[in-house]
Amino acid sequence: MMDGKGKVAIVTGSATGVGAEVARQLAEYGCNVVINYTKSETEAREAQAACDALGVETLLCQADVSKDEDCRRMADAALEKWGRIDILVNNAGTSKFVPHEDLEGLTAEDFQWIYSVNVIGPYQMTRAVTPAMKEQGRGSIVMVSSIAGLQGIGSSIAYAASKGALNTMTKSLARALGPEIRVNTVCPGFIDTRWLRGGLGEEGFERLKGQVVRNTVLNDASTPVEVAEPVVYFALGAKHTTGDIIIIDAGTHLGPPNRTQRRD
Repeated sequence: MMDGKGKVAIVTGSATGVGAEVARQLAEYGCNVVINYTKSETEAREAQAACDALGVETLLCQADVSKDEDCRRMADAALEKWGRIDILVNNAGTSKFVPHEDLEGLTAEDFQWIYSVNVIGPYQMTRAVTPAMKEQGRGSIVMVSSIAGLQGIGSSIAYAASKGALNTMTKSLARALGPEIRVNTVCPGFIDTRWLRGGLGEEGFERLKGQVVRNTVLNDASTPVEVAEPVVYFALGAKHTTGDIIIIDAGTHLGPPNRTQRRD
């Protein structure tokens, strides 16, 4: 049985969507939580209130994970308040929605920005919390990646490439930080979130969601709740699992279901 009572978790990008749900679920297990945001302060305070209502302590921290000084400041704030860091969930991410065939749609600056948040940010956050976790003798780091990094799909080539790099970095960090620190990754597929609706537009979002529901083995589209559950499992359970990547996509990676008509 998983128990987070008294543990401290930092969840980056936790104002909305998957991050907010991960923070809430960790709070349900008794974890004290750092709620992180860059711009969405109102939503971050709502996420904080949801965790506070579960009887845990929280800390609201505005920080940009692409900036090393912000990462270290967030880790220091958690240590100052609670004296420990047990869990880091690297959830913050960004993208630019560009069709993959439009090679002129991405600039070097686009790649650099996406990598700065999706790859360098998790590295910097991991570096910032490692001394405390090592001193404690244990810790768990979970990356929120994407099946885009496994299949070369998604909002843009730069995004897919960044998530592929994050998946590889998971294995490198797991080797480097064991035995005290476990590092694992969750790769979601389509997720019903405000962020994706904003990127695709309402019509594009509903069209894609319909395709996902029709063409996945489980005939369903994931919500933040389904994605957060394995993140929390890696954070609080899975004691002998490190360097692993788990796919949460209702079977999208298997391709369209091949179902035959039943005949009596």
